[in-house]
Amino acid sequence: MEEHAQPPDPARLRDLAERGVYIGTSSWKYPGWIGTIYSGERYEYRGRFSEARFNRDCLEEYATRFSTVCVDAGYYRFPTEDYLQKLAAQVPNHFRFGFKVTDEITIKNFPNLTRFGNRAGQGNTRFLDGNLFTDAFLGPMESIREKVGVLMLEFSRFHTCDFEAGRQFVDAMDAFFEQVPKGWPLAVEIRNRNFLQTPYFEMLRRHGVAHVWNNWTQMPPVSEQMAIPESRTCDLLAARFLLTPGRLYKQAVEAFQPYSKTQAPDENARSAGRDIVKEILAKTRALTGFIFVNNRLEGHSPSTIDAMLNV
Repeated sequence: MEEHAQPPDPARLRDLAERGVYIGTSSWKYPGWIGTIYSGERYEYRGRFSEARFNRDCLEEYATRFSTVCVDAGYYRFPTEDYLQKLAAQVPNHFRFGFKVTDEITIKNFPNLTRFGNRAGQGNTRFLDGNLFTDAFLGPMESIREKVGVLMLEFSRFHTCDFEAGRQFVDAMDAFFEQVPKGWPLAVEIRNRNFLQTPYFEMLRRHGVAHVWNNWTQMPPVSEQMAIPESRTCDLLAARFLLTPGRLYKQAVEAFQPYSKTQAPDENARSAGRDIVKEILAKTRALTGFIFVNNRLEGHSPSTIDAMLNV
């Protein structure tokens, strides 16, 4: 069932951010949002839409509506200070970024993909290298630390050739967090539903690291992960609504591009988003939460956010 695109109220989002609830999208460079989030004429050059101008400047307009965004680009290469400072210069002081940690840290065995070159199919000797993470990722982040909201280590689904048992992954993460500096807002996102057990959550709690509730093809929906009391491991809550469970990424891309309208409402995901907001607002202790919504969930993530807030 298609729905008309409806952006969320910027004043409502700002108010929630002031109360510790940051809600935004996964990335922001989508021309399909012109007319709802972006003003087309702002990116014209000589009477025509300029993709280069749009990609360079649209974060500034995005930040007039939202108070956070998930920066996916950090997953593919280590961020530089120059890149980070250019991002930070486009957003107001209250804005907080979510960053995905570079896959050089989180991939155990490189997939057979062109972008990995001669490393494809090989083991990653830098997997969970705490020194590399500290120097190459946290180092540049220091330059914009006041605008960093959450740093998420996203792990693709592991197979038995990666870890024979979930406990091995937990032990590897435990050793990693022992190496890295304290005080950063860290979170872990996993794609193995069988890892969602007490040892995993206890390890995160010991290190003050959040579990990222996530909607993904082979994961239980966010609502089911939230129902696990142990999943609240610190005073930081994080959720990423990426795909409706059961739907493949490729299917969503083909069905939903150019992401200009809602095409497949996910009421379960919307309800879970509302519940996270309510939980933080009803807090009995200091809580901060980050909710990121992807276009691949329903087709138009700003409209999904509006629906989550429409109670």
